[in-house]
Amino acid sequence: MISYEARVRRVVQHIHDNPAGDLSLDALADVAAMSRFHWHRVFVAMTGETCAQAVRRIRAHKAGHWLIQTDWPISVIARRSGHSNVQSFARSFRAHFGVTPAVFRAAGLPGDFQLFREGRREMVEYDIREQAPVRLAALPHRGAYQDIGRAFQEVAAIFSARGLWSQAGPMVGVYHSDPSSVAEADLRSHAGIQVDAAFVMPDVLEEVILPGGPHAVMLHVGPYAGLPAAWDALYGQALPASGRLPAEHASFEVYLNDPTTVAPEALQTEICVPLNSGPDHGDQ
Repeated sequence: MISYEARVRRVVQHIHDNPAGDLSLDALADVAAMSRFHWHRVFVAMTGETCAQAVRRIRAHKAGHWLIQTDWPISVIARRSGHSNVQSFARSFRAHFGVTPAVFRAAGLPGDFQLFREGRREMVEYDIREQAPVRLAALPHRGAYQDIGRAFQEVAAIFSARGLWSQAGPMVGVYHSDPSSVAEADLRSHAGIQVDAAFVMPDVLEEVILPGGPHAVMLHVGPYAGLPAAWDALYGQALPASGRLPAEHASFEVYLNDPTTVAPEALQTEICVPLNSGPDHGDQ
């Protein structure tokens, strides 16, 4: 079984070994043997940095040591550290260290680097739950996830105008994009209301089916502003502890009570990540 820690370490080692290679998110997800979407969330939650930040940091680390320990020309170091030219290398290096490569070499600064976040973490409570497929009446939303409330209000207005609330279940937010690797303007999601198979879908709403199967489910109690940290806890702690891999389906939130009638500290939200059918048994 490949642990989450082993996946992170393998990717970091790959970056160290191939600083001039293809270190795109897709390539690193292949190294981790995990889907691009879920891999990046796991990496960010477990390391505290995006894959792109890790690549820049490790490339700068390698370049810094080559500047101190070799007499290679800066153009060679630029190429070996994955930069297309000296100018782009100098900009990237200065952004990381605050000085140019030439100044760094003259000063002989060794640098100091760290991969994992420091500090003690509290235990994260979660369940592995077998869930039936869920049907939603939904509207798509594109853009910042914190603005999805507008789409929920539109769905609610449609249900109110057409007298459909008697057929409604909980509201559900479906998040198709990884906010740590996709530009905010390009984030894709759906704001929906759970309905049963007999519900006649209005032509202004989209049907979204969430597949059934095992899910990692964590209950977040409190304001919606705390949900990003809760997602990090689920991806960075609960999933690694479970030994289970996410499935190739979107994650989602189920809103168990109504923010218009409940105080923010009493809001209850289930965070749900679909899982593969069994434990991870890949090669080390």
